[in-house]
Amino acid sequence: MSSRKIKQQVLALFNGQDLSCVIEALRQLPTKDVVNVLFSAICREDPQVRWQAISCMGDAVAHLADADMEEARVIMRRLLWSLNDESGGIGWGAPECMAEIMCRHAGLAAEYVHMLLSYMREDGEEICQDGNFIEHPLLQRGLLWGVARLSQCRPELLLQKGAGSDIAPYLGVPDGETRGLAVMAAGALRLAETQPIVQKMTTDVTPMTVYQDGLFLETTVGQLSQSALEALNG
Repeated sequence: MSSRKIKQQVLALFNGQDLSCVIEALRQLPTKDVVNVLFSAICREDPQVRWQAISCMGDAVAHLADADMEEARVIMRRLLWSLNDESGGIGWGAPECMAEIMCRHAGLAAEYVHMLLSYMREDGEEICQDGNFIEHPLLQRGLLWGVARLSQCRPELLLQKGAGSDIAPYLGVPDGETRGLAVMAAGALRLAETQPIVQKMTTDVTPMTVYQDGLFLETTVGQLSQSALEALNG
């Protein structure tokens, strides 16, 4: 099958089908060709296409890693490069895809989680310090979604890498969606030191939509904060 036909077939799957059905259909196609199509799909404006593509990228690269770890590393490096100023792009969807991949594959998580966290960290004065702080507000949302996702599936790894101190500052940023995603991560990681500010955030009525495993949850920052507070107290 030609690359063009595979692209048409892949994109046609993102038409409202259940995510599990989409993933199963994509597993029947050549993984590398699927991944190439998904790189374009994660940049689409349509939320249904974009988010399902992110989930599918996680599944595809995890399966690729099981067969050929080095090929999977190439994909991870490609996602990292897209966030580099020298790439000429913006990196839409890259943090989310990295997180989804790492949720689905422990080996890749162990190798690359420090890179995802580096995008929350300021550049240091010393050459060995690896901060790659992302300033773009929309990319920050993607980054915090990724951190929240990993906080749910690999909390011990994030805590081991010191993510708790990186998440706390995002609880006070101006962007409501970023605050909401940060509070999800704080609750999932049981960051006790954030409890005072999480308590205050329970009155935040900022609306937001959270994507989780093929579904879109309509909620508010306050509702997410209440759930996080219950986790902190529990």
